Amino acid sequence: MKAKIALNIDGMRDDYIEAVKRLVTIPSVYDEATSSEQDRVPFGQPIDDCLTQTLALCQEMGFSVYKDPEGYYGYADIGQGEQMIGVLGHLDVVPTGELSAWDSLPFEPEIRDGRLYGRGTQDDKGPTLAALFAVKALLQSGVVLTKRIRFIFGTDEETLWRCIERYLEKEEIPQCGFTPDASFPLIHAEKMLIQSWLHGDGDSSLFLECGGALNAVPELARYQGLLSDSLVSALDELGFDFSCEDDEVTVFGKAAHSASADTKGVNAIARLCIALKKIGVTHPLVVFIAEQVGQDANATNIFGDIEDVSGRLTFNVAQLDISKEHSKSGIDIRVPVTFSKEDFDNDILAVVEQYGLHYEEFDVLPSLYMPKDSPIIQTLMRAYQEISGDVDSKPMTSGGATYARAMPNCVAFGAIFPGRDKVEHMPNEYLIIDDMLKAMNVYANAIHQLQGVEL
Repeated sequence: MKAKIALNIDGMRDDYIEAVKRLVTIPSVYDEATSSEQDRVPFGQPIDDCLTQTLALCQEMGFSVYKDPEGYYGYADIGQGEQMIGVLGHLDVVPTGELSAWDSLPFEPEIRDGRLYGRGTQDDKGPTLAALFAVKALLQSGVVLTKRIRFIFGTDEETLWRCIERYLEKEEIPQCGFTPDASFPLIHAEKMLIQSWLHGDGDSSLFLECGGALNAVPELARYQGLLSDSLVSALDELGFDFSCEDDEVTVFGKAAHSASADTKGVNAIARLCIALKKIGVTHPLVVFIAEQVGQDANATNIFGDIEDVSGRLTFNVAQLDISKEHSKSGIDIRVPVTFSKEDFDNDILAVVEQYGLHYEEFDVLPSLYMPKDSPIIQTLMRAYQEISGDVDSKPMTSGGATYARAMPNCVAFGAIFPGRDKVEHMPNEYLIIDDMLKAMNVYANAIHQLQGVEL
């Protein structure tokens, strides 16, 4: 075990806050309108701007930096040695959703009551910078790094991970690492992620455009048309929250990350479909959502009660579009680690075919499992417990999909402490400044101790 070191974390508070603000002001949401392979901005200009600013910040801190010539990723290196420790963070963020749900503008970071608010503060700009400043603190304390540290900055984590796929094709793979994109103490098992589309026929009498990012529970679903009065009556009978202005009906849910759809979210699209079916709408996609999913974000009607060490299966209806020409729904499913892909496919196909729908996979990320007794797990757990004093904590499992599953010997490690709310993908996203300074201490301790682990 490495000897304890004296760090000046508190002295970095102001610089850290300014660095987070610098990145949060950039609205790094995937922007199809400005995305261009030819112009080397594959995910849009705002994301590329954020990558450029992040690498400039790293260079100012003494790191050597590299930006992929095609604009897919960047990285920052420091230290020396044959072996490499990777820290994987992402710079892209999910859309803001309804601005009326925010108490301050999402890309104008604001401090209130010890919290820094803004889109990306918790997911994942704030934690990534906490790990970056942790390495800076180590170096300022006089620690000599015997392993190289590489910060790998992804730009497409919230959609298809094309950034990290390109990195894996072209670059050196670290021997171990972590991603600061979850909770402490750490995540040693992550469910399989499956994102898919359900396609169906159009409908000349029904027009819907609902939802947003696939990995977010929709908080609003709107209907406008001739059925408004009947829909209002049905929503009232069902006890669902809604508002009505003229002939536009807005159904309210509660936003959450798709991984927590069953515990923290209320799906507005599902509620709208339940009410539409109740008043006689027979469109197959609406009926499928109402009958087979409804308010059960575990979709037990389709899969049964699926649960293992990694938790329960979750099923999030994230998007619903119906027009005269076509209908489509985007779904996000988190599958427990012991449930096979083949069984999943058989179950979902058997049900959707009953409704005359076509199932199309959009993205699949395999599950992650690292034994609790592995040297990496034990080192990171010890580093966390020494700083936090939380000696009773155990490695956790998660429905979230992090970069950890992209590389060997890698896990999600912080930066949210036990008992704190996870507010990623939600309105009024924030980080707690004192918690991030504490996380810096944890990360510095972890990176220091990993110097002595044989990889």
